[in-house]
Amino acid sequence: MVPRSLISLGAGVLSARAAARLKGTGKGSRAQDATFSRLIPSLAVGSVWWDAGIEKAMTYESFRKRVSPCTHEMIAPAIERMKKGESDVLWPGTCQIYAVTSGASTGVPRHIPVTEAMLAHFKSTHLDSLFWYTNRVSRTSVFKGRHMSLGGSIALARIVESEPFEAYTGDMDAITALNVPGWAERAFSEPGAEISKIADWQQKIPAIAARAPKVNVTLVAGMPRCVLDLAEALRAGGTAGISEIWPNLECYFHGGVPVGPYQNELREELGPTVNFHEVYLACEAFVAAQDAEPTDGLRLMADAGVFFEFLPMSEYDPARITHLGPKLLPLSGVTAGVDYALFVTTPGGLARYLLGDVVRFLSTDPARLVPMGRTDQRLGTFGENVYEKDLTDALVSLCKRNSWKIVNFHVAPLFNDPTIRTNRARHEWWVELQAGTNLTPTGPIMAPELDAALIRSNRDYAAKRATGILDAPFVRLVMPGVFEQWMRHHGLWGGTHKMPRCRNDRIIADELGGALQFAKD
Repeated sequence: MVPRSLISLGAGVLSARAAARLKGTGKGSRAQDATFSRLIPSLAVGSVWWDAGIEKAMTYESFRKRVSPCTHEMIAPAIERMKKGESDVLWPGTCQIYAVTSGASTGVPRHIPVTEAMLAHFKSTHLDSLFWYTNRVSRTSVFKGRHMSLGGSIALARIVESEPFEAYTGDMDAITALNVPGWAERAFSEPGAEISKIADWQQKIPAIAARAPKVNVTLVAGMPRCVLDLAEALRAGGTAGISEIWPNLECYFHGGVPVGPYQNELREELGPTVNFHEVYLACEAFVAAQDAEPTDGLRLMADAGVFFEFLPMSEYDPARITHLGPKLLPLSGVTAGVDYALFVTTPGGLARYLLGDVVRFLSTDPARLVPMGRTDQRLGTFGENVYEKDLTDALVSLCKRNSWKIVNFHVAPLFNDPTIRTNRARHEWWVELQAGTNLTPTGPIMAPELDAALIRSNRDYAAKRATGILDAPFVRLVMPGVFEQWMRHHGLWGGTHKMPRCRNDRIIADELGGALQFAKD
């Protein structure tokens, strides 16, 4: 076992190096130019990209004009060939490991190639995100204890249909575990290999709760619901809360969903002095991480081996993705305050790949952004262009003023509906709050404040409200268990699963209505 004193010393050196890399101007764009030059020769080896027009010595301008952007569906056949052992398809050589997405947006999980070069990307970015934290708080004491990861199974599963070629799949937690050196696993990793391999969250969380009081944890990582599940399991087992069993806890790493709806509950469970540190991580790439105050946004990881491009959402048309190549912008071409669809070119063999996320830059030098939501999970039926972040911020602000605690919510477009006496379009909010508040919330109380918040924060929404195209929202407060029932029915309950906050159709809203009726009956 490496002595803690030696680990702390090394962490101090690496933290200082990370701080030096963050200083200076123009570094992001220069790093992206260098990243592009390194990626292109390897991508050109892949038969798919060679056929698509990628050449080893091509310039970015040629790449931008000649190579069409793509979605996962467009390259899925190539990935299937890779899974069967074919080499030089999207990236040089063969690929044995594939990250599997949750499928929350499409309902169908996707397999993402994780090459050796991609593993190196994830390893370096995970370390960078940690050192960005130590640099931000000006201390490395987080390395004096263990790091508890609350997520999915770290076990890889054999892809049977790939045989005789050996190919494996796993979620992001499994891929992350592959990056941890043996000494670091022994020194830091919790809750241990045996518990970490459990896939069933209902079995896993009690096992973690039983182990938790026995270890000194300084960092906990996981989605907000996972942390709250652990707190509930500890109380159910008669154990003290998180802040009592881990008095040296100093950092909460989070990402994947907005933390705002759970901020107050998390603060109650983790304690008043714990630092929140946000990261922006997908199966396809580690995009950004916090390097300053939360209001500054997340720093783009421009020098970590992934090339980023950005399409203004005013140009976004999912039916014409392959024709939009010249419209995509490099980092040097973005503007603060504009919403962009994010595209990535990676050492995992993806080129001009639509990640499915919308980002907004708060600054360009350094490049800091905020995730706004998913390209396919926004409200735009009436031209209002409202994203998950807009909705979340509005609801969180309202609930914070009234000391209401959010359990879950979903927003959908609502057309002519005689049951609520409207013949104009509006948004329908489905909201579940925790019981026991001082001021009893009702839909009519909440609706005007949500409306006002969106008018202040979203120009397109404000314009549609001013012209009468969009009416005031309608809020439904649902009884406990409706969202849980919906998520269980779709296999999304527990662990790292996410509830889609909005859609441009009524598929989820109508199913929630069915669940509500079932609960009443």
